[in-house]
Amino acid sequence: EVQLVESGGGLVQAGGSLRLSCAASGYTFDGYAIAWFRQAPGKEREAVSCISSSDGSFYADSVKGRFTISSDYAKKTVYLQMNSLKPEDTAVYYCAAKNYPIASMDSSKYYFWGQGTQVAVSS
Repeated sequence: EVQLVESGGGLVQAGGSLRLSCAASGYTFDGYAIAWFRQAPGKEREAVSCISSSDGSFYADSVKGRFTISSDYAKKTVYLQMNSLKPEDTAVYYCAAKNYPIASMDSSKYYFWGQGTQVAVSS
């Protein structure tokens, strides 16, 4: 059974940083595609970033230059380093995984989802 567990969320002031972690169990990292999505209150879920073993990493325009996605094969963990945080980054952040190792920013392509971690950025 695949399980994804997010951690690292919290409350931070604008301009601050957080690092989110997504620990995967029961999921092969030999060929992986994992993404971060977020959903703010009253808004639709949106893609933040994704990474795969075959075609690298991708970012939403709203976070380019501020967020960095990375993976640790040995720990089976994907990280999202978030710098220069803005109040509009406030949301519940979810990691998701898919079986086929092609990165995608389309949430419908992802089968496995974590429970989410709250990020709140104060102005």
